[in-house]
Amino acid sequence: MGRWVRDASGSEGFVLASHSISMDSADRHRMAVNRRKWDEAVPLHVASPVYDVPSFKAGRSTLEPIEVERVGPVHGRSLLHLQCHFGLDTLSWARLGAKVHGVDYSPMALRTARALALELGLPATFVEANVYDLPRRLRRKFDIVYTGKGALCWLPDLARWGEVVARFLRPGGRFFLLEDHPMSDCYDTRVPPPRLVLKHPYFQGHASRGVYDGTYATAVKMRNRVSFEWIHPVSEVLEGLIGAGLRIDSVAEYPYTYWQKFRSMRRHPDGYWHFIRGDRTIPLMWSVTASMRR
Repeated sequence: MGRWVRDASGSEGFVLASHSISMDSADRHRMAVNRRKWDEAVPLHVASPVYDVPSFKAGRSTLEPIEVERVGPVHGRSLLHLQCHFGLDTLSWARLGAKVHGVDYSPMALRTARALALELGLPATFVEANVYDLPRRLRRKFDIVYTGKGALCWLPDLARWGEVVARFLRPGGRFFLLEDHPMSDCYDTRVPPPRLVLKHPYFQGHASRGVYDGTYATAVKMRNRVSFEWIHPVSEVLEGLIGAGLRIDSVAEYPYTYWQKFRSMRRHPDGYWHFIRGDRTIPLMWSVTASMRR
């Protein structure tokens, strides 16, 4: 765990008790299984129209308007992106002038991210690390810590995750998350509203083991078909941040989302995906903004 300290000058801050956030062996095994699938998925995602890398190279931003609005101006500010995959969101922040660090545990993803940054002439630093091990790899503080859009479901413990967020925020720094609403993760994505079918409990408390040929972005049959995911209720996310010393500044829920999560969704002129029928039935996306105590 961490604690608040005051030094001789009167400055305060949150410090971790050690340079690593420990995990039990079962969770490390599950995350290692997931990493192998992510490594295999990277070239498939780069080629997938879901990511549309050619248009990104031509100047398209992968950031949602909600993210740009809620995070605010980033020009000249340092930004840490946790669980960055192969870097499109990280490099989109760099295009807005942020001094970016992207973090991911997939070496294949980071090789691709570094190659993209070099090709596009975008200054960016990419660090290979499991989120919980990042304090051993990186020591600096940031103005902004950013994450989301399908990231939290790959983490087993959000109390320890909150400590990592706090470790890398400078006093007065801001945290932002845009994420799939955990309620939407509980339903069978093949069944359209209004007859939604509950598939997983909201208060699950354990990893779900799935066996899938491909991923959300590719139908190509993969060798690494097994993956583990965790459903984290909104309260667990907020408590993870509050427990680590952050102040919650805003929370918002949305009846639409940034990707075609359910088959019965269509993209509206607003750029977001809505149900064809039963729109506004359940929350599909949510965001939280928090700040580090000065």
